[in-house]
Amino acid sequence: MRLKSSIWVAAYLRRCQSEGIFGAVRKRGAEEAGAVFVKIGLLDGNAMLYAPAPQTVYDESRPVERIFVLASPQPQPEAAVEDRLAREMRFDPDAWIVEVEDKAGRHFLDLARA
Repeated sequence: MRLKSSIWVAAYLRRCQSEGIFGAVRKRGAEEAGAVFVKIGLLDGNAMLYAPAPQTVYDESRPVERIFVLASPQPQPEAAVEDRLAREMRFDPDAWIVEVEDKAGRHFLDLARA
């Protein structure tokens, strides 16, 4: 059984905070199982967007993990990332948006698996 999205987001933000990285919930989604999008602001006008991985990426033996994929291989202008988020919200109004600010682009999403 996967953690509720609200609990996962709270734990993720606490992890960021423990490393001195500012993060906040920009949009609350469905508490139980809303998709989570993580925007990493690089503080130079660019950002990276991590989106939920497609179901085909998940390992059936570990269904509780949350796996993220980078939406673009290179940082994008913030306006482009915001356009993508707006499209995602029109498609899935129950989704969450979490924003983190870090010049180095640290995100800890490879560690946040549950």
